[in-house]
Amino acid sequence: MGTFSSSSFLFLAQIFFILWQLLCLTVEAFNNSSNNKISAFYVFGDSTVDPGNNNYIDTPFKCNFPPYGMDFPNHVPTGRFCNGKLATDYIASYAGLKKSFLPAYLDPNLSVEELITGVSFASAGSGFDQLTPSISNVIPIGKQLEYFRECKKKLEVKLGKEGTKNHLEKAVFFLSAGTNDFVLNYFALPIRRKSFTILSYQQFLIQHVKQFIQDVVAEGGRKIAVAGVPPMGCLPLMITLNSPNDILHRHCIDHYSSIARDYNHLLQQELHLFQFHLNNNNISTSPTKIYYVDIYGPLAQMIQAPQKFGFDEVGSGCCGSGYIEASVLCNKFSGVCLDPSKYVFWDSIHPTDKAYHNLFLAKLPTIDFIING
Repeated sequence: MGTFSSSSFLFLAQIFFILWQLLCLTVEAFNNSSNNKISAFYVFGDSTVDPGNNNYIDTPFKCNFPPYGMDFPNHVPTGRFCNGKLATDYIASYAGLKKSFLPAYLDPNLSVEELITGVSFASAGSGFDQLTPSISNVIPIGKQLEYFRECKKKLEVKLGKEGTKNHLEKAVFFLSAGTNDFVLNYFALPIRRKSFTILSYQQFLIQHVKQFIQDVVAEGGRKIAVAGVPPMGCLPLMITLNSPNDILHRHCIDHYSSIARDYNHLLQQELHLFQFHLNNNNISTSPTKIYYVDIYGPLAQMIQAPQKFGFDEVGSGCCGSGYIEASVLCNKFSGVCLDPSKYVFWDSIHPTDKAYHNLFLAKLPTIDFIING
């Protein structure tokens, strides 16, 4: 029987080392290719996707103070209307953009590198109707687009015009708004109800959605995702304001949720037709893909079957009484529930970190489809 010489051992060790290096390179290449299917994540809309832009404008609609942010890393009240992260933070982290959360565009400490991989231009309290952001003096979606154009110029300085063009074609643009147009505007104030039926108001809002999409396409965007609205009749504030007995019988008010369902259905139809219009009228040189993102369904499931998702409370928020508190009414004197993860809502309007994470998990097939599309 032959002996195993030291030279043979050295040769096998070298072969093993080479194979190991090849394996590492293959894994790294796979990770890079899967993580680079989108180049950036640019977000527009309202408080559901605002990570703190309102901190930097003159508006009462802020939340950069405790108890907001109590479950965010280092317990920082960043300006997110939540106890922790938003769904868009989880998406940015998942998409392989080398960031654990999505920053606010108006943050003065923002680096160009952050701009390259994605930021949020959203402003809590905003909406599609120009009247909506004027109620609380927040950033209209048109102004958010102006900020994006400003961002684009910074990208062109860093990446060059051609590099920026290629970069934006691989980016995802996400829009989440509409709830404030109904809850803070149409339902709460008489102005729009004098001019619009509920159907014509829904159509009016969707025209603004389409204008936003067309503007993004004009700036070079090719992947645009638009979220629907949630079951509005289940928001704790809506229950408080519209229930005949808002203390003892806190149930969803289907009249308002049905309006949300009708709007979402109409929005989905119009987005499909608008994508066809854009791609068949040579409006862009490369195909434009428009995606509808359903948030109504996952939130309704959490509310209708809370125990399935680990929730105990669905009719009120964790902050204060949970009936009316939001923004400045949810403050360090309000008191909070013992365990926010048992609540679907953090304040009287906005979901908890856990609810946002559940929403993210529920939409993973859609997110993967958009990333890989």
